[in-house]
Amino acid sequence: MMADVQEKEAPRGRTRYRLTDTERGHAWGDCAEVQGLFGETWRETYELFGWVPEGAAVLGWVGRDVWWVPQDGALDPWLLEDAESLGPHPGTDGLVLTGLDDHLGPPEDHRGTVLLHDGRRLLGSCRGFTRILPPERSDPPIVLRGLSPGEELRRALATATRRTLDLGEAALEVRDDCGEPFAELLMWVTVSSWCPSVLGSDLIDLELEGKLSAPVPEPARPLWERWLAGRPRTPGTWAGLDTRQRWAWLDHVLTRPRPGTGVARPSGRAYELDGRHVTDVPGLYLALGEAVNGPGGYFGANLDALHDCLGGGFGHSGPGTLLWHDSAVARKHLSHALTPDGRPYDLFGAVLEVLAESGMRVTLA
Repeated sequence: MMADVQEKEAPRGRTRYRLTDTERGHAWGDCAEVQGLFGETWRETYELFGWVPEGAAVLGWVGRDVWWVPQDGALDPWLLEDAESLGPHPGTDGLVLTGLDDHLGPPEDHRGTVLLHDGRRLLGSCRGFTRILPPERSDPPIVLRGLSPGEELRRALATATRRTLDLGEAALEVRDDCGEPFAELLMWVTVSSWCPSVLGSDLIDLELEGKLSAPVPEPARPLWERWLAGRPRTPGTWAGLDTRQRWAWLDHVLTRPRPGTGVARPSGRAYELDGRHVTDVPGLYLALGEAVNGPGGYFGANLDALHDCLGGGFGHSGPGTLLWHDSAVARKHLSHALTPDGRPYDLFGAVLEVLAESGMRVTLA
């Protein structure tokens, strides 16, 4: 089988993946290749009745965050992440929409007018909706190829009972080509089969049932390939990505282990922000992260997180100065935003306020 992105072989003599027992801390084994990491997370599907688009029809990708705003006031707005429309429901006036529910996701059905927006523009409205059960699906197994098993795993496989093959929760630790921590994925380890590996003597291919607690989303596949070569060394590597991929990049820098986090630099530092590519919300925070912490750096993913980062512990101690180059780009694209309940506000201005309140003196260029 040809190697996928996630199976990219680690540099010779270096382990890419380590499977660790989260309860006891011992390593089940190390390997250089893993198959089956990427997949679609569970997506909910809704049919929106009486869909009336605002302006152009909403087809295909419509944005990462789609807010639903009931007009009867009985319910608060809710969020559908990574939303995608599948077009009109055949033979009806409805629209089929899929996405990932947040923890306050939509109810299974609702009767009453609901407005939908993506944080920047009104997408349309419907007179009600219902949840559609998706077809059953089976996730492919996860296979650890060329695994060097630890002593605990060797003993478990030697006894080979149903109980011993259920190894419990484990973390799949991933390292990049430089050997630095890259990601940590939680999973429930139930062994379905194993066999000698063609990758080396005393190595096995271990097949696991089930799936990751949170599969790596497909849009992140090309980003992994870039990041596995090591942390970006030049700024703006994300600039050519679309909004969906920029969100995936931001999610990665948010969750990526960052050596030195919590060590603040002396106050009074001067930063420069390259604003040429701040054309959307993730671009704003990616540019801020790079301005403060260099290529691939993190410095907030929303206003609250930005405020927390400015308080210290994320590479900055106030006060400081920020020279924002090409700020007109952000002003153009972020000045007209919508709150969750659909009220207009100036996101660009709100960011400037948060920076100023935390002692960051900003010069717009």
